[in-house]
Amino acid sequence: MSKKIILSLALAAAMVGSTTLLAEESSSRPQPTAPAGREGVPQGFRPGEGPPPQVQMLGNWFDQLTKAYQENDTEKVGQLLKDMSQRRQRFQRDMGGPGPGMRPGQGGPMRGRSGTSSIESPPVPKTDAEKKILSVLDDMYRNQRRGMMNVSLADGRLLRVLTEAAAAKHVVEIGTSNGYSGIWLCLALRTTGGKLTTHEIDARRASLARENFKRAGVADMVTLVEGDAHETVKKLNEPIDILFIDADKSGYIDYLNKLLPLVRPGGLILAHNMSRPGPLSEYIKAITTNPDLETILLHMQAAGVGVTLKKR
Repeated sequence: MSKKIILSLALAAAMVGSTTLLAEESSSRPQPTAPAGREGVPQGFRPGEGPPPQVQMLGNWFDQLTKAYQENDTEKVGQLLKDMSQRRQRFQRDMGGPGPGMRPGQGGPMRGRSGTSSIESPPVPKTDAEKKILSVLDDMYRNQRRGMMNVSLADGRLLRVLTEAAAAKHVVEIGTSNGYSGIWLCLALRTTGGKLTTHEIDARRASLARENFKRAGVADMVTLVEGDAHETVKKLNEPIDILFIDADKSGYIDYLNKLLPLVRPGGLILAHNMSRPGPLSEYIKAITTNPDLETILLHMQAAGVGVTLKKR
C-alpha cells in the first residue's frame, strides 16, 4: 500500500474521530438557549465574535493535518493523530470515565473540565464493611451505569461527605434508580445510625436497587417506596435531615414545596443536574430568593449539585 493511500486513510479516520470528539465535548456542556427576541442566536455568542474555542482548535488541527498529508509527511501525521487520541482520552477521564487500563477509583486523580481536581485519590476504606460497600459501588459503576442516570463518582462522594458531616439521621431521596446514590448515602448513615427513605417510580429499577442494597449490606437501613413520588411523598411525616432530589427535572419545585416543611432547620436540600437550568428555572428561583434558604452550586462544570441550607 502506497504512502499516499496510507495518509488518505489516516486523514479520513482522523476526520471521523475528531468530529466525534467535538460532538462529545459539545453535548457534554449545557446547551445555550436563545434569549427572547433573538431567535437562533445563542446566549453569550454574538455575530462577529467567531466560532467557539473547541471549533477553532479543531480547525487549526485540521489545517496542520492537511498540510502534512499534502507534503507526504507521515511522521507529522502520526504525531497529530497521537495528539488527538490523547485529547480524547483526557476528555473521557474528565467526564468520569476510566482512562486506558484504569477502573473508576483507580489510578491518578480525575480532573474536571474546569481544570481543578474533582477526586484527589480513590476512596480508602477504613473497615472491611466499608471495603465491601465500595467494592459493590465500583461494580455498579463499571457494569450498571448504562441507562441508569446515576450520579458521578465525585458527586457520590460528595453525598457521603455532606450526609456524614451533617450527622443525618433521616435522608429522603427522590429517584432511587439502581441504588447507586443511595448506597453512597448509606455509607454515611451506617456511621450516624440513620436511615434512608428512597422513592422510585420504575419497577425494574426498584427491583435492581433492592438487590444492590442487599449485596452492599445496607438493606436494613433502607425503605424503598415504589410509585410516583409526587404522590408517595405526601405520606412522609418525619423530620428530614437531608433531602436529595434526582428525578424528573420539571418536578423539582413540587418536591421542594411538599417536603421543605419537613426539612429540619439546619438541614440540607441537595439537587442533582443543576447545570441544566432550563427545566429547573422555577426551582432555582425558589432556592435562591427564599430568605429562609442559602444556596451554593457545586461541580457546575459537570452535572452540577445544588446545596441548599434551611436556615435555623
